[in-house]
Amino acid sequence: MNVIALIVGGFFGSLLRYGLGVGIPSVGSFPLSTVVINLTGCLFLGWFFTVAPLRKIPSQLRLGLGTGFTGAFTTFSTFSVQTLEALSSNRPGTAAAYVLANVIGGLLMAGFGMWIAGKNQSRQREGHA
Repeated sequence: MNVIALIVGGFFGSLLRYGLGVGIPSVGSFPLSTVVINLTGCLFLGWFFTVAPLRKIPSQLRLGLGTGFTGAFTTFSTFSVQTLEALSSNRPGTAAAYVLANVIGGLLMAGFGMWIAGKNQSRQREGHA
């Protein structure tokens, strides 16, 4: 069952990633689509892995959405290659901005996702949800 959850999640995550990659244009030489995809994935994963144990989401669904879907949706390898391409094309400013946007932005978005999940959980405990 775990393998099926990974396959299904990965299938849909890769389709969404492809669609957004095609639909979001680059800004000059800056690969905006990869940044948007990675930051969105960080936000979702921070939220989902905070909510999942609280809502007792089954492990197969956690695996399918967390590892399968989000793993296929986001990509560290593309980030790495695009950073090296910027450096080899003598665009160190673009490379630095790209690294900062992905790493710092990713950490901030994952933290924001966790904060949102915690805020919603607090509201539910208070009876406001």
